[in-house]
This record gives sequence, C-alpha cells and structure tokens, in this order.
Amino acid sequence: MAFQKPTGTQDLLPGTVEKWQLIEEKARDLCRRFNYREIRTPIFEQTSLFERGVGETTDIVEKEMYSFQDKGERWMTLRPEGTAGVVRSYVENKLYGEPDVTKLYYIGPMFRYERPQAGRQRQFHQFGVEAFGATDPAIDAEVVALGFQYCRELGLQDVKVEINSVGNPASREAYREKLLAFLTPMKESLCKDCQSRMERNPLRVLDCKVDQDKFGDAPSILDSLDEECTSHFAKVQELLSAMEVDYVINHRLVRGLDYYTHTAFEYKAQGIGAIDTIGGGGRYNGLVAEVGGPDQPGIGMALGMERIALILEKQEIGLSGVKPLDVYLVALGEAADKEITTQLFKLRQAGFSAERDYLGRKMKAQMKSADRMQARYTAILGDDELERGEIALKSMETGEQRTVKLSELVNELK
Repeated sequence: MAFQKPTGTQDLLPGTVEKWQLIEEKARDLCRRFNYREIRTPIFEQTSLFERGVGETTDIVEKEMYSFQDKGERWMTLRPEGTAGVVRSYVENKLYGEPDVTKLYYIGPMFRYERPQAGRQRQFHQFGVEAFGATDPAIDAEVVALGFQYCRELGLQDVKVEINSVGNPASREAYREKLLAFLTPMKESLCKDCQSRMERNPLRVLDCKVDQDKFGDAPSILDSLDEECTSHFAKVQELLSAMEVDYVINHRLVRGLDYYTHTAFEYKAQGIGAIDTIGGGGRYNGLVAEVGGPDQPGIGMALGMERIALILEKQEIGLSGVKPLDVYLVALGEAADKEITTQLFKLRQAGFSAERDYLGRKMKAQMKSADRMQARYTAILGDDELERGEIALKSMETGEQRTVKLSELVNELK
C-alpha cells in the first residue's frame, strides 16, 4: 500500500523549504525591529478555549475545528488560529504583570477542516503578532503597519489594507438593532447559517460568503459608533496615513471571529483565485477577561504563509532560497579518502558548508556533483598531495586552481 499525505496538507520539499525559511526570517527580523518577542504555544488546547475565545457563532467553531477526546476523555482541539492560545498563555503565565506593553509574535501551523483549494489548506501556517496592555490607537496603527510592511519588504505588489471599526459593546448593541431591522424582511431568502446567526449574532451575517451580494444597502456600523469609538478610529486612520499605509475603509468588514472591538482590518492581494484575503486582525479588549485573566486590552494580526508564498510565485517574485555550498571535497585514493573526512569536519566546525562524495564515484562524477550543489570551491586531494601535506583548491566560478598547504585550508577559504 502506498501512503499519501492527508487531504488538505502538503509536503514542503528541499528547494521550497528554503524559500519558506526566507519568508520566516523576514518575519523574525521585522518583529525584532518592532520589538516583538517570540512565543510558542501548544498545537492543541482545550476545546472550550476556542469556543469561548473565538466565539460559538463563528464558522471556525461551528464547522471547521479538528476536535477529539483524549485518553482522559477531555475534549481537545488542534488550534484553528493563534490568538486564543497566546491569550491563554499570557493569562496563565501572568505576563500581564510586566510593566510595559507585552508584545509577542508566533509562527506555526494551524488546522481547520475546510474544502481545500488554492491558498486554503487544512493544515496551514500563520505569522502573527499580539500586543497586550494598551488602548492607545498608536498600537493599533503599529500592528496594521507591521503586517503591511512585511508584505512590502517581501516584494508583494498591490497589497491593500481594508479597515473598519466594530465599536464597543454599546455601539454594537445600537448597530445590532439597525442591522436586524434591515435583515428581518429578507430572512427567508437567506441561507440557513445566516438565519441562525440572526438570532445569536447578527454581525456574523455580514461575513457570509453565500449571501454577500444581498447586503449592499446594509446600514454602516460607523453610523452607530459613540464619540469614544469615532475618535479612536479617526486617530488610527491619521496614524496609518502618516506611515503611508495604503488603506481603505470597508464598513461591512467584521472579520470571522467574535472577539473584536474597535479596529478590525484585513490585508488584500490578488493572485490566489477567488480568495484575496491574505491576513487580518483587530483589537480585542474583552478577550483576556473572557479567558479568565484581568481586563487587559489587546490587539493582534495574522498572515497566512501559504497565501503569501502563492502570491510571491504568481507575481514571479523570486526568493533565492537555496544557498550555494562553500566547498566540495574530492578524494582520490584510500589514504586521501580518510583525510578528507577529517578536513570536512574541520571546515564545518569553522562555519563553512561543506560536502564530499559517499558513493565511491570517480573524479568526473564528483565534480558534476559539486556543480549541482553550486559549490564555490572544490578541494581535490590525492595520495601524492597528501604525502606532501598539500591540497588543490579550485574556484568553480573562474576555473583557477592553486595548491595550498593542507593545514592552511580553513584559513585559505576564510
């Protein structure tokens, strides 16, 4: 029986992995500059964490979670997103005791049972950031700008940011009444999910992919914002403009999670078929308390790394992932073969990438192997050279070859 990878997953093979490493390195470097520190949380958590944190009326919780009972008959779920686990860790490890704003980032796999298509896998990877402890609109703008700058530094073209304010609980309650008045006459024509959400969380209806075209005349939540929410949203826009972040306001943007307050946003880019959202996020001032911690404000964003990689490919933005080999060692003769093993290890200890033949091939085949590995140099050792304590060093770019002392090989390459 030939085994195959599970539906909705993919193997990242050598040659592709190096490009992913560059994508990840860019995220780490950017977070260092923005002063975010890495956090690594478990891949599975208690199911109830996501039910409370993400929201029971979301597609994620209702349809997409990979949940299972462990041997202790506890319900566990493979994490469908990163924020809930980070918030749980923030509370459990009392990071709220820190005197400064707690700024964290994560990179890792998430899991959702979805219909696989371009840019949508059942195991996918996200790069995300979370900032806790500040209500200042400047931190909202910083988080939005961080994600935008990440896309810009990778070279992605035509990335846009859509932003909205989903207000505070009082504003949302006022909006809920207006939205229900708009939706009720059309209730029977809406899909079953929308009909159900009208009762429990009407804002979720605006996130429906089936009936999206019916909501063109829906009232805008921006008209229901109180003075505090309006002022906060205006300041976020002002700061984004100051940082030259390319944004537009989308008053129907509510995002697919229940925990957002005030700022909500998405990053849009063309190149992955029907899906154009490559990430997003928002403020979640009540989430820390909901998960059992003190009432600390927070804001975060996450970007889908498969989608980023796909767009880089579609836009033909080349990431030179595979690094050339520093030196390939060629042995001609039994004594030379033994010495090559010693020299190879010394080179690796000194920080060089180095390789040799393990298949007993002749010199011509070994030189071809060095070519395939894009070696910058080959070092050729025969038994005669070994007796003289010498080795031939050849530049693969120029073809120039010279003899150096074996004891000086590392220094010569440096």
